[in-house]
Amino acid sequence: MTTPSTSDTSTATAAQVELAIGGMTCASCAARIEKKLNRMDGVEATVNYATEKAKVTYRDDIAVQDLIATVEATGYTAAPPAPPASAGDAAAGGAAPEEVDELRPLRHRLLVALALAVPVIAMAMVPAWQFEYWQWLSLTLAAPVVVWAGWQFHRAAWTNARHGTATMDTLVSVGTTAALLWSTWALFFGTAGEPGMTHAFEFTIARTDSSGDIYLEVAAGVIAFILAGRYFEARSKRTAGAALRALLDLGAKEVTVLRDGKEELIRTENLAVGDRFLVRPGETIATDGVVIEGSSAVDASMLTGESVPVEVAVGDTVTGATLNAGGRLVVEASRVGSDTQLARMAKLVEDAQNGKAAAQRLADRVSAVFVPVVIAIAFGTLGFWLGSGAGLSVAFTAAVAVLIIACPCALGLATPTALMVGTGRGAQIGILIKGPEVLENTRKADTIVLDKTGTVTTGRMTLLAVRTAEGEDETEVLRLAGALEHASEHPIAQAVAAGAQERVGTLPAPEDFANIAGLGVQGVVDGHAVLVGREKLLEDWAIVLPPALAEAKAAAEQQGRTAITVAWDGRARAVLEVADAIKPTSAEAIRRLRALGLTPILLTGDNRAVAESVAAEVGIDEVIAEVMPEDKVAVVQRLQAEGKSVAMVGDGVNDAAALATADLGLAMGTGTDAAMEAGDLTLVRGDLRAAADAIRLSRKTLFTIKTNLFWAFAYNTSAVPLAAMGLLNPMLAGAAMAFSSVSVVANSLRLRAFRAAD
Repeated sequence: MTTPSTSDTSTATAAQVELAIGGMTCASCAARIEKKLNRMDGVEATVNYATEKAKVTYRDDIAVQDLIATVEATGYTAAPPAPPASAGDAAAGGAAPEEVDELRPLRHRLLVALALAVPVIAMAMVPAWQFEYWQWLSLTLAAPVVVWAGWQFHRAAWTNARHGTATMDTLVSVGTTAALLWSTWALFFGTAGEPGMTHAFEFTIARTDSSGDIYLEVAAGVIAFILAGRYFEARSKRTAGAALRALLDLGAKEVTVLRDGKEELIRTENLAVGDRFLVRPGETIATDGVVIEGSSAVDASMLTGESVPVEVAVGDTVTGATLNAGGRLVVEASRVGSDTQLARMAKLVEDAQNGKAAAQRLADRVSAVFVPVVIAIAFGTLGFWLGSGAGLSVAFTAAVAVLIIACPCALGLATPTALMVGTGRGAQIGILIKGPEVLENTRKADTIVLDKTGTVTTGRMTLLAVRTAEGEDETEVLRLAGALEHASEHPIAQAVAAGAQERVGTLPAPEDFANIAGLGVQGVVDGHAVLVGREKLLEDWAIVLPPALAEAKAAAEQQGRTAITVAWDGRARAVLEVADAIKPTSAEAIRRLRALGLTPILLTGDNRAVAESVAAEVGIDEVIAEVMPEDKVAVVQRLQAEGKSVAMVGDGVNDAAALATADLGLAMGTGTDAAMEAGDLTLVRGDLRAAADAIRLSRKTLFTIKTNLFWAFAYNTSAVPLAAMGLLNPMLAGAAMAFSSVSVVANSLRLRAFRAAD
């Protein structure tokens, strides 16, 4: 599946494709494929060993089949990956077929290898178990392990040799085959086959007469250990990607549509925009849409991490894959297929998992040259020990140990496994990380710019307070004012009406209603002549605010709130305060951002009085107010020019350019598509605390990547010299090599325990 790209590699338009790569066994394989693809004119490719995918940008005058042919000419397989929906379907029905195909043969080979290798190792390590012809039994057991169980290594090594390259498989194949052939020669033509031959197991390479030495425990043990490492690595990688598969599996598989007044059950993928479908209590909402009938509570915890269900009614939008926890709903589909929020979330997560951090690119370059260097070191080790007079046995054992211990796999797995787990865990709690380069920016950020409307505040006008004149009843004020405002479509009027309904309940219908442009509304409710609006409206009817209400109005306006006066029957009764309400979690979010070392700045187009009032309430010291949308970019650039690393949180179209300009853009998922496209991190729920969680998760993922790379580099730089110096038995080298890859994946899996702060 190809998609147009905005960048051009030449005069032709560029396109993108993701290829599923088969046959890779280590990081150097991925480096080889990447190098071959990038040599093609007009092609830019990134190959990820952990996800087994190649992300390729190419000119549209290049056929995808040419890309596949290049990969196949390198000795591997390539094909466009199955669409995400099939992954979800597979998960719904149990284990995916590819899991069985991949792991079952590997598991069978591992079990056979262990069953045969364990007796060989035991006899070699315990002299008391070395009966008269034990060495011949060892050969009988070890040969199938090396030849059959290790066949995948030999086959890959042969393929690599035909292409003039070498990978980790080359090292394993050459090392184990050499150990088997040496042992066979010693048994048939040397003294090792004589009855009663014994030898003690050494942790180093010290042996005696070379013609009497056998290395069958090395040959069988290395194959068994490395197969075990591959098997647990494959399982761990599948666990690491489980969050993405779980995300894809959230969607409903079938949906009840309403057509010509009848209910019809269809597959979700057959839904079209404009279709109306039924969602019963307990069912999953099939796709993004608008409620046209009914009301309910919707549980979005599986998609956003938000534990509290959200009440929805006619006119409200709902998101596919969320759960209808209450009443019956009829929804009109507004987005289907790849346009839905679930599909876009999955795409963002998958793209992030396929990316590479700067540190990983260095590791890839090392892996690409590592295997040839190791082979050279092995030959050098062989020559050194022979030249020093230590004997052929010592020289051979040291060279084999060098071949076996050298493992670039840990380097190749360091970044992608941490990314897979970190981004997958983020998706589960409503945080979408666009790519590995984002992680570096979260570490550097020291200033966070917050848009006010929709980010710190709810973004909609809300009735905050009712100030009544002496002797007036607040309920009666809300009942009469709310009834009149309910008939108006003005946002402030709707805020008053909604607040009144929430506090009073059902509102009476006005007997007469008139909208006075620029001033307010007037009408008759329950026999009372009611006025609701500006003070000027009351003055036109010769009604004067008493001192207490005049003071309340002035205080509200000083705080940046809109003050609405209410009067009936010729007397002023109350002042209503309406404003964009601050989200209840914003103050706590600011405290958490400060704890992460970030200095918050409030940026808004509102007047300074409103902005400073909001900032004071949530704990922000610096305010930049009365900024035009197009000037937000200039503010971010000015802060960057002052040496600050700027993160920005926003949700509107007018924030998109500033989000893209900032060093780190955090888009609220409750906002516009433009903002989400421009942001580096998307916060699916509209809670500002998620921004602090996103930065914490990103920093923890980056720390895990760097920890993995440190230990992978440390392992390779220390293990090879130890082997060359004769301080490692080749079998122990094989066990250490397998452990290094598994430990990197296991360290990454610790990110699954990340929790959003309470």
